[in-house]
Amino acid sequence: MVTALAKIFLKDVKMNDSQGRKAYGTLCSVVGIFLNICLFVGKYFAGVLTGAISITADAFNNLSDAGSSIITLVGFWFAGKKPDTEHPFGHGRFEYVSGMAVSCLIILMGLELAKSSVDKIIHPQELESSILAITILLISICVKLYMAFYNTGIGKKIDSVTMKATAIDSLSDSVATTVVLICVLVNMKFGINIDGICGLLVAILIIYAGIGAFKDTISPLLGKIPEPELVDKIHDIVMKHELVYGIHDLVVHDYGPGRMMISLHTEVPGNENVYKLHDMIDNIESELQEKIGCEAVIHMDPIEVDNQVVTDTRSKVENIVKSIDEHMSIHDFRMITGDTHTNLIFDVVVPFCVEKKHDEIKNNIELNFKKYKDSHFIKNEDIFIDNDKKTIIILMKAKTIILYFIDFESYKKYKKITD
Repeated sequence: MVTALAKIFLKDVKMNDSQGRKAYGTLCSVVGIFLNICLFVGKYFAGVLTGAISITADAFNNLSDAGSSIITLVGFWFAGKKPDTEHPFGHGRFEYVSGMAVSCLIILMGLELAKSSVDKIIHPQELESSILAITILLISICVKLYMAFYNTGIGKKIDSVTMKATAIDSLSDSVATTVVLICVLVNMKFGINIDGICGLLVAILIIYAGIGAFKDTISPLLGKIPEPELVDKIHDIVMKHELVYGIHDLVVHDYGPGRMMISLHTEVPGNENVYKLHDMIDNIESELQEKIGCEAVIHMDPIEVDNQVVTDTRSKVENIVKSIDEHMSIHDFRMITGDTHTNLIFDVVVPFCVEKKHDEIKNNIELNFKKYKDSHFIKNEDIFIDNDKKTIIILMKAKTIILYFIDFESYKKYKKITD
């Protein structure tokens, strides 16, 4: 049905742009409204005919689904609006807001159903079973499975969390209706009234589906982590350029489906022509826009690449940090040479999965550096972690650690002079 309508009304529409998402979202919402109203009428009639609270409650669940589809429709229309002076990044997040509203309606309907079902358990009423009611329930299950199928398919194609939530809701509805059907069949076959119990089970399923949908829609609003596949794709596009030696501080900003902005830092040779590097960065930003569909802002961090001492020292530091926890890494490595000692300055990236505290990481680094004979690590208080420079990087907390390396002989001369 949806595929046939799309071929008729949306044959020239592209799915991967904002207007295409709006068009497909509108089509699916309208179809959802129509089907849910039809199911409500059929189930309500069957509920009145049999006197089963579980069937009547399931009917009103479909009515709430129709209301949810209306909210989804409004959400797609607002999300498809073009950017303006007050909202320069567009209105894409409105889709998440509408999805959250749909989730709240689902939860509310589940709570109301639970209340009615408990009352039915306390005050049971005799049921009347009929072939017509069973037929209506079977048709309802098939329709809801179809709605789950097309919402899942199109939701994946246009990357819509709202449609994915609607698909989950449709699937849970089909399960709920199956429970109601079992209730009717048990009453018909054995004369046992489990209407209230089945109604309560349906309510629990509805509430569970609503909570799951709520989590899925609120997560992008709060700022969820980017998908690993996206991070890998960004990394591959950037790192394939010859003059890029590393990337870090990657931040992905989600302004709604199809409206993504990223920022990152690249390590580039400090002795290379700045115009050449700038041209390369422009090309990378254009490539990210073309292949991923995101606006990118890239910062350049110059590093020494021709100094063997710096390279060897960085390798030592990397090994030390990795020995503490393999998930940690370093970047922005610099050596600043002085008359008496050399400062090593670098950032240590500590992912959230690393449970070690700052002091523990600091002490471990100190202990590991003492193993090297060609360097001396001075007092513990000379090591500090600048907590004011925390930066969110994908899944990571960045902490700047400044370490002082000195040559022991130079240190003794320095102490003799200062003393």
